[in-house]
Formats: sequence, C-alpha cells, structure tokens
Amino acid sequence: MNRKNIWFVALVIALILLIVLIFLLNKPITQNLSLVPVPDVTSNNQSIYGFEDPQWWEHAVFYEIFVRSFNDSNGDGIGDFAGLTSKLDYLNDGDPSTDTDLGITAIWLMPIFPSPSYHGYDVTDYYSINPDYGTMEDFNLFLNEAHKRGIHVILDFVINHTSVEHPWFVNSLDINNEYHDWYIWSETNPGYKGPWGQDVWFPSSGMFYYSVFWQGMPDLNYRNANVTAEMNKAASYWINDIGVDGFRIDGAKHLIEDEKIQANSKETIAWFQSFYDLYKGWNAKAMTVGEVWDSSKNITTYLESESFDMVFNFDLAGDIISMVKSGQANSLGSSITTESYLFQGYTMGTFLTNHDMDRVMSQLNNNQDLAKNAATILLTSPGTPFIYYGEEIGMTGEKPDEKIRTPMQWTGEDLAGFTTGKPWQSINSNYPEVNVALESVDPQSLLSHYRDLIRIRLTNSALLEGKFIKVNVSSPQLFAGLRAEDLEAVLTIVNLKNTEVENPTFSFKKDLNPGLYNVDLLLGDKPFSESINLVQVGEKIDFSLPITVMPYENLIIKLIPIN
Repeated sequence: MNRKNIWFVALVIALILLIVLIFLLNKPITQNLSLVPVPDVTSNNQSIYGFEDPQWWEHAVFYEIFVRSFNDSNGDGIGDFAGLTSKLDYLNDGDPSTDTDLGITAIWLMPIFPSPSYHGYDVTDYYSINPDYGTMEDFNLFLNEAHKRGIHVILDFVINHTSVEHPWFVNSLDINNEYHDWYIWSETNPGYKGPWGQDVWFPSSGMFYYSVFWQGMPDLNYRNANVTAEMNKAASYWINDIGVDGFRIDGAKHLIEDEKIQANSKETIAWFQSFYDLYKGWNAKAMTVGEVWDSSKNITTYLESESFDMVFNFDLAGDIISMVKSGQANSLGSSITTESYLFQGYTMGTFLTNHDMDRVMSQLNNNQDLAKNAATILLTSPGTPFIYYGEEIGMTGEKPDEKIRTPMQWTGEDLAGFTTGKPWQSINSNYPEVNVALESVDPQSLLSHYRDLIRIRLTNSALLEGKFIKVNVSSPQLFAGLRAEDLEAVLTIVNLKNTEVENPTFSFKKDLNPGLYNVDLLLGDKPFSESINLVQVGEKIDFSLPITVMPYENLIIKLIPIN
C-alpha cells in the first residue's frame, strides 16, 4: 500500500471513531427512562435565589420577631438585640450545607423604636432604638450579622400615628405651635364613630383630636406636607443610612381620612404611590409590605396602583386555619385558587397568624398533626410566607395580646432559656415539652417539619413561582394542589383527617402535559418505585397513586417529565 492510500485509510478510521464517540456521548444511559434514579434536590440546601436577587421578597420566607420576647442577653427579663444576634444561627446559619437551622431568609421586626408601651406601636422617636432592646451599635451588629447569613431585615414602620408622649403631639396641644397641624384637631366633637364602632375623637386642651386605634395613639395629619417630609426623612435614614431592607407598614389603610371615610381613601392610596416611587428611587431592592386588614378584593387595589410591593392576605390566612381544622379539603383548594387569581401578577404575603391573633396551635386545639397540615399548605402555596416566632415549635397563646406575645421557649430548663432574670411576661407553662432544644433532635417534631418545608420550598422553583392548580381527589378528606412552572411541577397531598385513604385518584384541568412522569418524593416516606402516568380525558388530566395515605399524612412529590 502506498503512502497516499495509508493516509486515506487513517483519515477514514479517524472519522469513524469520531462519529462513534459523538453517538456514545449523546446516547441515553438507559432506554427505560422511568427507571433512571432521580437526584434528591433536597440534599442540596442551596436556595435557588440568593441574597442579591433584585426582587428578593418574592422568593423569601419571612420570620416575624417581637424582640422583647425573643432572647434576653443581660438578665433584665426583656429580649434585646444582643440576644437576638446570638440566636441568628438558629434562624439561618448562612451555610447551605447544614440542615440544623430553620432556614428562613428574611426577618420582620415588630416596632423597635422608643415607646412608653411594651408593644412599641406608639412611637416617641423614629430615629432611635428602644433602650430596652439595646443601642444603635447593638442594632447595627445584628443587621450586619443577619446580612452575612443571607437574611434580609425589614422594620415595622408605624406611621399612621404616634404616641401621645411624642414631642410632636405634646407641642401640638398649643394651638399656636407649628406642630398643632401635624395632628387632626377639631374645636368640637364631630361625633362619628370609627370603622369598628369605636370612639375616635378624644378631648384634650379644650379641643378634640382624632385617633383611630386608641386615645394614646393620635393620628398624624398627612395633608400637612411637613408630616410627609418628616416621615420620608425617617424612612431615608433607616434605608439609606442604616441599611435596612424595607418596611412593614402598620395600619396602612387608615393613613388619610376623608371625614367619615376612615379606610382605603383615595388620598391614602395616592400617598403610598408617592412613597413607593420615593424609596424605589433610593434603592430598587428596598420593599414594603402593607398591613391592609381588609378583604382581598379591597387590598389588591394597593398592588394594582403600585403602592406596595406586597400586602398581607388575611382572607387566606383565616381559610387555611378554619378549613384545616374542619377538614374541608375541597373548599381549601378553591380558596387558594380564588386568592391566587385575585393576586395574579402581584405578591401576597401569606401567613397563619401574627401578633394580633390567637396562636395557630391554640386555634387548632393543640393538635400537632393539624399544625403540620397548616404549615405544609402555607409553605407550598403561592405567595411569600411569614412565620410568627414560636409558631414553628407549637407555642400556644390566646388574647389578651400579651399572652400571644410571650417569651420564646428555647429549652426545658428554668425560664425556658429565655432569661436568667424575671421575664417581662410569664412564660407558657408548657415550655418543658414545647421548646427548641427538645424538638431540634426529634425528626418527627413540628420544628423539624418546618425546617424540611422551608428547604423544600427554597430549592424548588415550582414552589416559588409556579402556578397553583387545584386538584380534585376521590376522597373528600385529601387536599391536593399542584404548583407548575415550565417543566417542573410539585404535587402536595395532605390528609386532613385521622383516617387513612387507599389508592386515591386525582383529576385537574389540563395545565400540565399528559404522559409519564418520574417521581421524586420531597416529603414523606412512601416507596414510589414507578413513574406516574398523567392521562388526558377531555379537558382534564387524570392519574392515580397506588398508595395508602395515612391519617394526617403530608406528601410533597416532584414530578419530572420523561421525554
């Protein structure tokens, strides 16, 4: 063979090898894709969205903290920022490879400004820290440590009213003082009542001032441009100078009254529109969530007008608890569907209870199974979830308000590990059985359940952004909902009753392609060894699961299409 032919043969062989190599690299490992093991995404605790996410609040899990009741560092019986900072690793240690922290990504602090009241909702100074909680240096250290761990921090910004002890109001008692017009005064009593039938006009200095919540909290007059300028200045201080990430706006719907129209006035919405533009101009990643305690149809107006980044959904909160308690699975699915539609394109703040409501565990009669059910539905549904401190361990509490804001229960030791002194408020008597230390080492505890749910949520895009699809089930006691986003879908199943359900069947509107789907069990211990076949029947998709759903069992299943 001459040299020319040798080179030709070598070239042909090389081309053949190249073709074979390309074929092998693109060939599936196995033809039976339903048997391919699916990677467990929960083994990677890295949240899909990071701290620098420009719209971080849409993908966050918030934790509401009453500093006074969280952790006391100096033995005076009052929680403080030093104590809170020492507990940050419990909330989020900043290490995605660990699973011993709760995993939340944002904190809402109840009022931290100086105030004559224990709760802090009657402010006397918008530029300082309540001395009960420490110093500005203590707060700055807390904020820096939170940010290091990937935790955003928002403040309760109480701007509808001040304390009667605020220097502005004290000066306003003099009709000739420049601060007189900072509040709403009348020479005579207008006589009308407030939104819930309460007195709103109170006598002082021969006149009457308006106060929608309580006579110790006089409303500011936002028709006075000086009031707006001062509140804008205070907001700038906390966002631009101190570096907080936003605000929860207390009592937002009452900001500007139009005589007897004391909620949701056009002027109120317009004021918040201007405020929104202002703080977004300072920092596009700053956010506000409005406390507009009203029906969903009314509160979405604030989102449509770009007055807030988010508002709380009170209707859904009530439905989750009441329907979990009564076992109304179908009604619960309908409620989530309705609320998701009303908030379509906007962000709703979802929650079970907050500092103004009886605690979840008390409403559910101390039933831990029902508490787990409520948590699963909250943390797999659309919206940005908020968890009230202690909710994750099952703390109890019923009004009056002090009893739903009791000290955090850290251990079963004396005073629940909250303080070494006399606590400002008596600690719940159940702390030896209900505490962080005990539940941290129990994989079946409510705390472990919350930890699992938060990690599952933050590591699955369908649970962060996916459309909610109501799933009809053959058994009326099973709640089922799908979250679908692009090619990813997550199915949540919750048994709301204490009886088991065998071989349930499911049906939903065709929002997901029919076909075979691999199963990745994110929560639960069912041995799914086969794929799920979604069958199109008319305009619906049907499927079945050959399993027994145990009493109060919670399952979260990721569906992965087989191409």
